[in-house]
Amino acid sequence: MTATPSARRSFPLRGAGRGTFGLWLALLLIIAITAWVSPNFLQPMNFFNVIRQATVVGIASVGVTLVMITGGVDLSIGAVISFAAVLAATLMQGEVANIPLAVSAALLMGIIVGFANGLLVARWRLPPFILTLGMATVVLGITQLYTCVSAAGVVAREFREVLNARVGPMPVLVMVFGLIVVVGLIVQNRTNFGRRLYLVGANPSAARLSGVPVRRTLILAYTISGLTAAIAGLALLARSGVSSTFAGQGFEFDVLAAVILGGTTFEGGRGGIGGTIAGVLILTITFSLVNILGLDFNMEMIVKGGIIFGVAALHVMSQRREEGA
Repeated sequence: MTATPSARRSFPLRGAGRGTFGLWLALLLIIAITAWVSPNFLQPMNFFNVIRQATVVGIASVGVTLVMITGGVDLSIGAVISFAAVLAATLMQGEVANIPLAVSAALLMGIIVGFANGLLVARWRLPPFILTLGMATVVLGITQLYTCVSAAGVVAREFREVLNARVGPMPVLVMVFGLIVVVGLIVQNRTNFGRRLYLVGANPSAARLSGVPVRRTLILAYTISGLTAAIAGLALLARSGVSSTFAGQGFEFDVLAAVILGGTTFEGGRGGIGGTIAGVLILTITFSLVNILGLDFNMEMIVKGGIIFGVAALHVMSQRREEGA
């Protein structure tokens, strides 16, 4: 069956990059302001240290972006991040020989949770917001039952050494983050699955009539989100060296802020990973800027909120100009 005209209009990947000019302009402006306040900011070692702080949110945001392109949302990622870190640490028990098992188990857990989310959303048509919020509660409960304490396990020294090592000034964690972004962009822009995400998000009924496997597309999108959340949990474990049942608490809101700031909204059918990464970097560098300024907590929140509002306004104006062109 051939695609309908309306489906064809949603099919191209213009939505993957539209309106991102304003975001990248805002990012450059924030980098310039931060470098002006702190001249050492742009030194490679310092700059990559800041980017390293973005790895957990950035990795998780890649999968969530794909889900939100379909018009869904995944609020279970914070719980998956926590469980991945706890599961890996308890299986490692400080032994290098246990690292492959620990990493594999954490990734498998993320895949299972993501698959369950996708299956329930696709087949039972449950609201993603409510479903994934409920799944987050279930995963958190399982994590606490699994450990019986707030923190458990011993991270293998070699696990942390490898992921916290540097190739020149660049941390390995940043390289992993970059690799996941590149793979995500390829999936989004160069595969049939990536194109189907936009079709499903723009109009699921039209996509179904056009022969798009809507259920399979949704299940795979949520499965990828679960996988990237688990990878983010491993990154957090490597960075902090401590596993906690609440380690990932609140990360879902940081991820959603970055994804929405990057132009991927709850409406579905538009946005993309490129804009999301700009959003992640804007938030991370903004946090770095307010720390450099030494602001107290209340002023810090005001400045962060003001910058987010300003970037969002610039992004919207840029989108409108491109749509009117």
